[in-house]
Amino acid sequence: MAILVDDPIWPAHGRLWAHLVSDTSVAELRAFAAGQDLPDRAFDLDHYDVPADAVARLIAAGAIPVGGKELTRRLIASGLRVRGRDR
Repeated sequence: MAILVDDPIWPAHGRLWAHLVSDTSVAELRAFAAGQDLPDRAFDLDHYDVPADAVARLIAAGAIPVGGKELTRRLIASGLRVRGRDR
């Protein structure tokens, strides 16, 4: 069971963003996010979009930093990935 966060390389709304996922369950992800005061609006079916300035705090709270390809690979392997066309 792990909460993973990738590098904040995704630009939107004048900021860079990272993704926060669980490799086990959406319930685990939601619980971790709630404990870190991430807003529900940041949740996108299988991940949270998190601003770059939150990444260090999430890592300090136990999220494991991984590259984007590793995050995607582990999300797919978990069976939790929601494909873009299914959103």
